[in-house]
Amino acid sequence: MRNFLNLMSSISAYSPSKPLADRAFPFACTRGRAIGSFLLFLTFAGASALHPDAVGAQTGRSVASQIQAQTPANAPAQLTKLLTEIDAAANRRDIKAVMAFYGQNFTHSDGLNSQSLEKALKQLWERYPSLNYRTELKSWKSEGSAIVAETITTISGSHKQEGRQLNLKATIRSQQRFEGEKIVSQEILAEQTQLSSGNNPPTIQVNLPEQVQVGQEYHFDAIVREPIGDDILIGTVLEEPVSEKTLFNPSEVELELLPSGGIFKVGKAPAAPNNRWISAVLMRQGGITTITQRLRIVK
Repeated sequence: MRNFLNLMSSISAYSPSKPLADRAFPFACTRGRAIGSFLLFLTFAGASALHPDAVGAQTGRSVASQIQAQTPANAPAQLTKLLTEIDAAANRRDIKAVMAFYGQNFTHSDGLNSQSLEKALKQLWERYPSLNYRTELKSWKSEGSAIVAETITTISGSHKQEGRQLNLKATIRSQQRFEGEKIVSQEILAEQTQLSSGNNPPTIQVNLPEQVQVGQEYHFDAIVREPIGDDILIGTVLEEPVSEKTLFNPSEVELELLPSGGIFKVGKAPAAPNNRWISAVLMRQGGITTITQRLRIVK
């Protein structure tokens, strides 16, 4: 997830160095360091303390017969129980209980390890002490002696900064691999994070594919759903690589006067596979909304 606490609401001049090309109208995107990240953490599907042998005993089938992904309907009771326990540990901000589910050699698709994951969680909970986590199991399967589970986690909460209330909502789809009683790896498959503030922030609909091939062009639309009327709309878009560096180093952005419809861009994927954060920031008199979606670049 993304860290939007350092946004600047000033108007910028047109910048020709923006990473996305105009599709409907021009606007500026001042490239600073990343708008950080809140982290993609507790989407680990709750499997960590579930040993594969227990799954085989409960289902009565061999590991070889469980290669195909299984549905939540036939998930072991121990797995669904652990989902609830993991959400509960996160909801009470018990960092020791959360980290106990991870192996010491844990790897993450964004470059995190168990130490940087713990650091990011602490920072997130300091800023948002009342976040609510809800994890839904989508599928699971056995791979040899390991279990792989895919989940969707919804995270919501609020934070007060300089007298303003910031409302956060994130949805993260991820895949976790666990061996024995520990999560050993995690990959983020899709992610969208939204932060809003004010009594009437713009409602934004984002159109962006979840993944594109290297070198492929893609459309990014951030559409304001309600009429703006006489309000002035300002905003910008930012494209950044997903990495541990951008996770811990938030940046400042400048906003420019926009037409009332929103932001419409065409981007081109880099030549090498990676993940990108595409962020739109839109502000009107009644409030501000920032929304980020992950774009996966694949071969």
